Amino acid sequence: MIRVRGLEKSFGDVHAVRGVDLDVAAGEVVVIVGPSGCGKSTILRCLNGLERATRGTVEIDGVDLSDRTTDIDSVRAETGMVFQQFNLFPHLTVEGNITLALRKVLGKDKAEAALIARQQLEKVGIPEKVDAYPRQLSGGQQQRVAIARSLAMNPKVMLFDEPTSALDPEMIKEVLDVMLALAEQGMTMVVVTHEMGFARAAADRLIFVDHGRIVEQGDPTEVFENPTEERTRAFFDQIL
Repeated sequence: MIRVRGLEKSFGDVHAVRGVDLDVAAGEVVVIVGPSGCGKSTILRCLNGLERATRGTVEIDGVDLSDRTTDIDSVRAETGMVFQQFNLFPHLTVEGNITLALRKVLGKDKAEAALIARQQLEKVGIPEKVDAYPRQLSGGQQQRVAIARSLAMNPKVMLFDEPTSALDPEMIKEVLDVMLALAEQGMTMVVVTHEMGFARAAADRLIFVDHGRIVEQGDPTEVFENPTEERTRAFFDQIL
């Protein structure tokens, strides 16, 4: 589903991503961890074209994002992205936030878009919030709306960029539970997170990134308990 070869990304003199190769199979859950500023979020943003690779290739379901003729908007329509901040439109209701892209991008009529919105809100556990505005929701509820908004587009892949980092501790679990359910349903997911419990529970593969490179990857239990690289071991010694 995802194929990355020789991915490099620089911002001026800052070399954020250095020669990353990555394959993600359909239905696989890959969790990326590493210290702040290591390049993991930049890798994720390159996977849906929010950042253009300086060098290398990124393919989503066979479509090459580095090809200048590729319609990036079409790729993004099939690649859900959930950010640290919820990025909901404050002047729209929950239903309005979810249905906007359905109507404007996919061309759904108002009734069909509303039905899809309600179905996705059921899936994330807050159907009663359909008419609420973002300011009336907790942080956890807002993030679940953001997930529902992405799911409504029927994506092939879901990308999560530290989706719980802006939440109070008591709200983290409700979002992680939704993500766990998606993993169990077979959604292809790449998740950048500091939530090691989620990585243990949901990941098929754990990737440790440092200084823009993949240092180590493998079965989460093996990487957590028996890391082969000293840098990986030092990182987990600090946080586990």
